[in-house]
Amino acid sequence: MAWVATGVAVLVTTAGCGTSGASSVAAQARSGDRKGYVSGDGSVERVDAADRGPALALAGPTVDGRTWSLQEHSGQVVVVNVWGSWCPPCITETPALEKAYRTLTARYQDVAFIGLDTKEGPESALAFIRANHVPYPSLAYDGGQRMLSLNGKAAATPTTLVLDRQHRIAARVLGPVTAATLGGLVEDVRAG
Repeated sequence: MAWVATGVAVLVTTAGCGTSGASSVAAQARSGDRKGYVSGDGSVERVDAADRGPALALAGPTVDGRTWSLQEHSGQVVVVNVWGSWCPPCITETPALEKAYRTLTARYQDVAFIGLDTKEGPESALAFIRANHVPYPSLAYDGGQRMLSLNGKAAATPTTLVLDRQHRIAARVLGPVTAATLGGLVEDVRAG
């Protein structure tokens, strides 16, 4: 008798967990409200020069059809922002990234920015870039190969990486970044 009562309780409890309810992730995706999205926790990590991994090798077509290569930015501090137009925190952080880009690149000749679009086609990415006035280029999604080249350091979207002059990861923000935080990280990496 206890087994029957437990079985009924489990059945009643799990009945609301299907994919047909209005609060299911599938329903949220269909409605476009993005409530089920999970982002990074906003943690900021600085990596001591002695502990930095190997240099990254990012290159490829941008969402607007041009080519971009990290090698073209030899000796520069490079900000890499992993984003997607489908990502609510990415949308939220865009004005901060634009502000940091304009401030830092106006002040320093040795700072560059690149976006790394993920999980969508170039048409969606380009529409987002135009609508949000993103001033720097973004590499087009390539099925995840560029994400793999980040050595697991961009597990959340958005993630912002600051690469040192040797293009090693010197700092990382998991989740949305502010202009002040990014400015401070770039200043620290530039200083050595």
